[in-house]
Amino acid sequence: MTLARRYDKIPLLRAGTPVLPRAGSFRRLDLKSHSFQEDDVIKEAIHEAENRMKAAVAALEDDLAGIRTGRATPALVEKLPIEYYGTPTPLLQLASISVPEPRQLLIKPFDPSSIKDIEKAIQTSELGLNPSNDGKQIRLNLPPLTEERRHELVKLVHHRLEEARISVRASRRDVIKDLREFEQEKLISEDELMRAEEDTQKLTDQYVEKINEVGEHKEKEILEV
Repeated sequence: MTLARRYDKIPLLRAGTPVLPRAGSFRRLDLKSHSFQEDDVIKEAIHEAENRMKAAVAALEDDLAGIRTGRATPALVEKLPIEYYGTPTPLLQLASISVPEPRQLLIKPFDPSSIKDIEKAIQTSELGLNPSNDGKQIRLNLPPLTEERRHELVKLVHHRLEEARISVRASRRDVIKDLREFEQEKLISEDELMRAEEDTQKLTDQYVEKINEVGEHKEKEILEV
């Protein structure tokens, strides 16, 4: 996902043109002819990196919510895409989802005519569940997970965690590259660069730890009998 770049705290160029980043990077236009606060440049670059790291953690949490555990939860199907009048629509926008029993989901479509589309989406998804459709609502009974299946899901979780870590580290790599360019172009001092790199590494460690915590919680849910 491409996040909007924000450098609104950096002053305008003398000609009145705002300093804008190049798409896909933290890099700016040439600022050598312009007086500015070095701290603002550094803070904005690190702030943008943190936004990307936050987005990586949020995407991970959404992704893991769709991996089933031993108990029923609406999050398992909430974002399941349903073909509704030719438009993929998240299930949560088309139906109420409740948990009448620990291992059962009850789906009540707002529009009764969409029930077949919902049933089809569930059947063709990777959930591995057989919906029971009575014409008005759909029941999903979640069978107990076998030990083998639990370990398969844990492996899947570990894969998703590594993808999130890679995303966070990529954000770190991008901002470090730009900070070093700032220093080479004399936009910031060597000491400021060192401090900024240390701050960026601390931020990276913080978000990697958050990813680990999210993963540990999900793994515990999966292995819980």
